[in-house]
Amino acid sequence: MTPTNIKYRILEIIPGALVWMTFIFALVFSFVRPLWVIIFIIIFDLYWLLRVLYFVFYVNISYKKYKSALRIDWFEKVREISRWREYYHIIYLPTAGESVEVLRTTFNSLCSGTYPTNKMIVVLGGEGRMESDFLPKAEQIKKEFEKKFYKLLITIHPDGLPDELKGKGANANWMGYRSLELVDELGIPYDNLIVSYFDCDTCVNRQYFAYLAYKYLTNPKPTRTSYQPAVLYNNNIWDAPAAMRVTAFGTIFWLLSELMRPERMYTFSSHSMSFRALLDVGFWQKDIVTDDSRIFLQCFFRYDGDYSVEPMYIPVSMDTVMSDNYWQGFKSLYKQQRRWGWGVEHFPYMLWKFRNNKKIPWLKKLKYTWNLGEGMYSWATSPILIFILGRLPLLVAGHSIVSTSILVQNAPYVLEWLMTAAMLGILVSAIISILLLPPRPRKHKKWKYSIMLLQWILLPVTLIIFGSIPAIEAQTRLMLGKKYHLGFFVTPKARKQDERDKQD
Repeated sequence: MTPTNIKYRILEIIPGALVWMTFIFALVFSFVRPLWVIIFIIIFDLYWLLRVLYFVFYVNISYKKYKSALRIDWFEKVREISRWREYYHIIYLPTAGESVEVLRTTFNSLCSGTYPTNKMIVVLGGEGRMESDFLPKAEQIKKEFEKKFYKLLITIHPDGLPDELKGKGANANWMGYRSLELVDELGIPYDNLIVSYFDCDTCVNRQYFAYLAYKYLTNPKPTRTSYQPAVLYNNNIWDAPAAMRVTAFGTIFWLLSELMRPERMYTFSSHSMSFRALLDVGFWQKDIVTDDSRIFLQCFFRYDGDYSVEPMYIPVSMDTVMSDNYWQGFKSLYKQQRRWGWGVEHFPYMLWKFRNNKKIPWLKKLKYTWNLGEGMYSWATSPILIFILGRLPLLVAGHSIVSTSILVQNAPYVLEWLMTAAMLGILVSAIISILLLPPRPRKHKKWKYSIMLLQWILLPVTLIIFGSIPAIEAQTRLMLGKKYHLGFFVTPKARKQDERDKQD
């Protein structure tokens, strides 16, 4: 359970307070000391240009590793390890209202890989409050797929259990304990179970489980490691509106760049880990929203910092946000980004745990605090500072005595040059986004590739509307207290009727 005392509340206030102090100071000083703000904005834009170059470098290297990993026969490498048959994969698929078509696509991807499905235990978990909707779908999936796996377990998470927040984490926690009963019944050693925790629309690459098994079997500390694949939101990318595609690719590229820096990584969305670690921490925390990242921190603190994330340059493909109409789709996209922004709830949790753990080196504490804090702060503030507030002091200074300053006179040209140079990042992103696209459905003409390139002019708008603003809202809600805390939002999964999801 999360502490509720005054010291913990102060930690919850810090992220939102820093964001709002930044905006207030930028506004006030634009009028009081515009020259100071102009100097700050130039330095800030230069810093972000360096970050863009840094980002482009890592995305390119990560993409090359990604393409290289796809060319390797990972199951052949697994079979060279004599003990591989002793291990089983257990796959958790929590669901809440998704269609049977979405579930079927996911199960088909599990069955179409190179790894033998008789080494897989699949757990499909529905919600008790949606039992009448879930059971017919579960029966259909069971009928079609039960015989293809070693075991297929269907669970129903009861509604209204104490100390729970309605969301995926509570369902996953229930699924974990029900699967433990099955594992004990089967007599499989806990260390020989490799867990994959997927959203129910996750379609795995055909080599995913072979690659994961190889990573696990060759890792010197397999039970002290989580395994993070490249997450691609492209199941339905060809049918999604442009703004949603750009936002989805922004997340994809961020994850690709993070794969190159595992010392910074948390688990995100669909990922894998050991059953031993999962059991040691009591499965997923059931009273939070962002359970997919919190499970990393649970393990990190359970093992006094001796826990890490191993990058996997192999894709899992998921749905980008879509709905029956644009307005509803944009609302859903905003809520999805706000839910991800609610990952700021890890900030007070992490600092509180650091305070009470003397075994983790202080340099590691400082590094994780900076990475999470700076990341959340930049997410909320940077697009607005660069594209909106950065122009205000120039307008103000243009009508004051400070306008005689050479710096002020040349600031627009300096900022224009920095923004032009930063366009390199957009250009590289556009090119790689085309390379990461799934095969073009026949209903879409070839000219749509040009639209896929031109859509990147929307990036400044999407960074603000679906980046800064939901992050600001999430941090503000955390700052204001429990009354304003977010609950779990289930992102709608919508696809065109003739969509055929494929994996490279």
